[in-house]
Amino acid sequence: MAKLWERINRRPVNARQRLVIDRMLNGFEGLFSTSKYAKLAKCSTDTALRDIQELLQRQILVRNEAGGRSTSYRLGDPASVTD
Repeated sequence: MAKLWERINRRPVNARQRLVIDRMLNGFEGLFSTSKYAKLAKCSTDTALRDIQELLQRQILVRNEAGGRSTSYRLGDPASVTD
């Protein structure tokens, strides 16, 4: 967990992203979707999607196999996180 934060903090994330990553690291159960991100971060789904896209680009999050309406995300490998 510390290794992931160390890599993330090389180029810090915004407060919403930090909140969601922390929640995922500390026992979030089930699949994490854009709508769940929006509810947790108290933002619109459009803002949640932009945040998620940045996290995907940096490989902090990775997309699960199912797509379409079932699209969900999980934390990526800490060694893969890019600046």
